[in-house]
Formats: sequence, structure tokens, C-alpha cells
Amino acid sequence: MDSPRFDVIIAGCGPTGAMLAAELRLHGVRVLVLEQETEPKSFIRIVGLHIRSIELMAMRGLLDRVLPHGRKRPAGGFFAAIGKPAPTGLDSAHAYLLGIPQPVIEDLLAEHAAGLGAQIRRGCPVTGFEQDDEGVTVTLSTGEQVRSRYLVGCDGARSTVRKLLGVGFPGDPSRTETLMGEMEVGVPPEEIAARVAEVPETHQPFWLRPFGGGIYSVVVPAAEVSDRAQPPTLEDFQHQLRAVAGTDFGVHSPRWLSRFGDATRLAERYRVGRVLLAGDAAHIHPPTGGQGLNLGVQDAVNLGWKLAAQVRGWAPGPLLDTYEHERRPVAADVLDNTRAQMELLSPEPGPRAVRRLLTELMDFDEVNRYLIEKITAIDVRYDFGEGPALLGRRLRDVDVQGGRLYDLLHRGRGLLLDRTGRLTVGGWSDRVDQVADPTAALDVPGVLLRPDGHVAWIGDDQRDLDDHLARWFGAPASSS
Repeated sequence: MDSPRFDVIIAGCGPTGAMLAAELRLHGVRVLVLEQETEPKSFIRIVGLHIRSIELMAMRGLLDRVLPHGRKRPAGGFFAAIGKPAPTGLDSAHAYLLGIPQPVIEDLLAEHAAGLGAQIRRGCPVTGFEQDDEGVTVTLSTGEQVRSRYLVGCDGARSTVRKLLGVGFPGDPSRTETLMGEMEVGVPPEEIAARVAEVPETHQPFWLRPFGGGIYSVVVPAAEVSDRAQPPTLEDFQHQLRAVAGTDFGVHSPRWLSRFGDATRLAERYRVGRVLLAGDAAHIHPPTGGQGLNLGVQDAVNLGWKLAAQVRGWAPGPLLDTYEHERRPVAADVLDNTRAQMELLSPEPGPRAVRRLLTELMDFDEVNRYLIEKITAIDVRYDFGEGPALLGRRLRDVDVQGGRLYDLLHRGRGLLLDRTGRLTVGGWSDRVDQVADPTAALDVPGVLLRPDGHVAWIGDDQRDLDDHLARWFGAPASSS
């Protein structure tokens, strides 16, 4: 068998695939990204980067490139479109939503990956693969075969990789369909607000929300479940708006139009041998709450350093398996909260009553905060065993000498932040950086951060630290 030309082949160059490629390249992994489409998406759809994804952009030095293309808005009103303000004092230095055109974020991430040395080939879908003990042989639509050590399916909800892998995708089929788009309107804002207020609850989900510049986000129930492979037309929106609100509001000049259902599915496994799944290939859910793109990008950052460690030969035995153990429960929780949100958008009397009750409960700061932290993924805590509340959580972007914590994570390595001046990473210095800073804005003596920013250890005992360095970063170089 020929030696692999690449260490990792990624099927799909959406946000998940591009982010994963960049994460791997930070560690010198040879990466080939195969994208079915010949050109990046041309339609302009606004997506929202939630707090945790914004933090990841800052951790990799991308935020300054992303911010000029986006529009900040308060981190509130996401849960089932219940219009409550953002809670005060969210545990993040980036406590806002960033609305950004989807083609822009996809282009930025692809450029980031390519700039780090990833090879991206468009118009080259994966049509087959075979894996063995040493690698994966991937077949392209042209008949060409390419050899790699690992294959990752980031190829969306209808993932070819997942289907060929034989991984089940159980869940709930779509029961209802909704039209969603962005377009201009032909009537004054006051008339829109008055008409929307008159629409009965039985016609939910329904809204027209201004983006600025005369552009509105429009959501309206579809007439019936239909073939989602066929994109909706402006006439479909006009017809449904007249049916629901008695007017089509003069909508025109759409930027993008789509139809979505409430199908909810979760892959039975995220890994089979040398083939893994990430993003929509591993989980799908309705867009309520705007969590889909964010969930995929966060998958990529969790997986990237672990797969790189496996390729580079220093990964502890179970490290790659922690990807599924950590990320699949997070996806399951997202599926549950989107199911709950879709129920709250139901026109039936029971769900409407629950929605009214929850709307009242969200006036309590603790309830509002709990739901926003869930939607924005800053509540995620991986199970690292017994320990302080911070263990397993991501650490916010705190002040350190000369700058900010996330500036120290641009290279995608681990980090020891030591306030005692007595700790050291020793033989792990090729994988873990070290900063001694007694002024760091922490209330603990020292923390060990994984490359994804989650706290892997807290304390001041060197021997205990060494045990945790070995747990997450393998054997020290001096004993290799």
C-alpha cells in the first residue's frame, strides 16, 4: 500500500470543514479539503455567531478579520424568538451576537485554512472510500483515488461520508415547514408593526424583523410540507404573507430565500475507525436559536487538536475518542432545546399557554440567563471528573500581563497560566505554552488550558499538574 499523500482528507468546505482544516494546519498536519460545489455560496444570508464562536475566533486571531464584516447586536431574544433583553454580566468579554453574511464567514474561514497551507479542491465530491489499518483510500467523482491517514465528513445533512460509513442517523422527520428569507419591503415600518401585532398566535411562527438598510428578515409558515430540494420563490412568500397577515407588505428584491423543516437527527456514532463526522453530517435540527453553524465550528475546534495529536504521534490512547464523548452530548442538548423551541412556536393551545408562562418566567434574570447561556454555548462543561466548578468549562478572555488571554492561544497549543511562579510544563513545552503571571485575573493559583480553551486542571501542585499534562498531551518529550 502506498504511503498516504495526506494526513487528513476533509469532505466539505463549509464553516466546519474550513475551521477543522485550519486547526489541523496549526499543527503541521497535511490536509486536503474536497468540496462538492465549484464556487462558494453566492446568496447573501445573514447568520449569527454566538458568544462561544466569537470567543473561538478571538482565540485563533481571527476576530479582527471577522468583525468589520458583521453587525453586533445584544445577546438576547434568541430562545423561541421570545423578545427578552440580554442578561447583564454574562461571563464573557464578547457578550454579543455578531450577524454576518454566510458567504463572508465561509470565505474568511476558507482563506484562513488555505493561508495556513491546507489544499482546497472545489468541484471534487467524495463518492466512495475504503479504510484499513493504516489509512483511508478516498474516491472522487472523477474516479481519482487519494490516500490519507484519516477522513472527516463535514459534508452536511445529506452526508455522503456518513451514508457510506453506515452510521445511523435516527431522529424525528420534518412535520412542519417554514419559509425564511431576507428581502426589502414596500410599506412603512409603522404599518408593518401594526399588521404583525394583529396576526393571531395560531399563525406562528411569523415575523418581519428589520436588519437595517430597508432589509427585513421574514419568517412565515409554509402552506404544506413539500420538497425541500426545490427552493421557494418570492411568489411563495407573497402568497403566504397574504394568507397569514392579509398583505404581502410589498416584499421585493430578496437577498436569499429558504425553506426549513423541523427534522431533528443525531448520528449514532461520530467515529468508525479512521473516519469521523462533524457539523451537520453528525447532527441536524431546526434553525431556531441560530445554533447550527456555531455547533459545527465548535465541533471542529474540539476535534482539530485531538486529531492532530493522533497524526503527530503524541496523543494519549483515549484522546481521539473524547471528541465523540464530549461533543455528542452537546449536540443532543442542542437538539432538545430546539425541539422545545419549536413546540413553543406551535399554534396549538397547549404550547401557546406554555409559551406565555415561559415568557413570564424569563422576566426572572436567572431563567433568562440560563437559556441564553445554553443557546450561546458558554454553559458547556465537559466531564473531566470531580473538581472545582471551573474544571471542564471554557475560560473567559481574562486580562494577563501585556494583553489578553486569548492572544496566547493563537497557535492552537495548550497553555499553562501560572500565578505562583513555581509551575512548569517541563517536557511538554513542544505542545504546551507557559505564562507565569501573578497579576492574571484569576481566583485560582494556576490553570492548564487545552487548545480549545477548556480548563483541564486547576491547582498549584507540580506532580498533579504533570499527571494532567500526560492525560491530555501524552508522554513528555524527554521520555519519548
